[in-house]
Amino acid sequence: MLNPLYAPGGRPGHLALVTVAGFAARAEGRLFDDPQGRRPGLGARRHAFRNSAPPSDISRRPRYIRAMAEAFNDITLSADKATRYAEVADEIASVLDGEPNLTARMATVASMLANSFDSYFWAGFYVVDPTKERELVVGPYQGTLGCLRIAFGRGVCGAAAATGQTQLVPDVHAFPGHIACDGRSQSEIVVPVFDPDGRLIAVFDVDSDKPAAFDEIDQAWLEKILKATFG
Repeated sequence: MLNPLYAPGGRPGHLALVTVAGFAARAEGRLFDDPQGRRPGLGARRHAFRNSAPPSDISRRPRYIRAMAEAFNDITLSADKATRYAEVADEIASVLDGEPNLTARMATVASMLANSFDSYFWAGFYVVDPTKERELVVGPYQGTLGCLRIAFGRGVCGAAAATGQTQLVPDVHAFPGHIACDGRSQSEIVVPVFDPDGRLIAVFDVDSDKPAAFDEIDQAWLEKILKATFG
């Protein structure tokens, strides 16, 4: 289930995953974007990420991971949607730098996006099942119980898989063959995910409980984030 950290006004407006170096920078009063030095801004965050690494001693890594999780609410994201996507895209790239595991990458993308936009009711991946012909199986996601399997060409996810094209659906009830995994879903966007060789590996599905919740800004940024992360 989603567990967003809300900013004033009810929007999930905080996102941060800082390293131990980020905490050190704060303690020393360095690298603050806030002119009054109250908390590190994006500049400090990016500097900390790019100039530090997880401890090589495996026994110290749990503390490193906890530090990242405990700082999840340090950054206040922009209210403008396009700017917010740009900020989250940078954060995703920083967190996943050096992580090769596909499941970890998918889980992180789903979590960080779902916790950054209040229009997201359900967000996650349906992965191409290599043991089945033209079939998707549910992968990492955030939200209520998802459908386990979807055939290519069936519903919005199946259409994205079959065509290799993003499906932007303002009204799911008007979409032929829509699969209602959760009856509260009103609008949806599904983006195909390709590996570096151009092979379809998954689709990324986002549902909203509000009609017409997604637009060309969502499409452009989701396509960009997924290509940068998996392509």
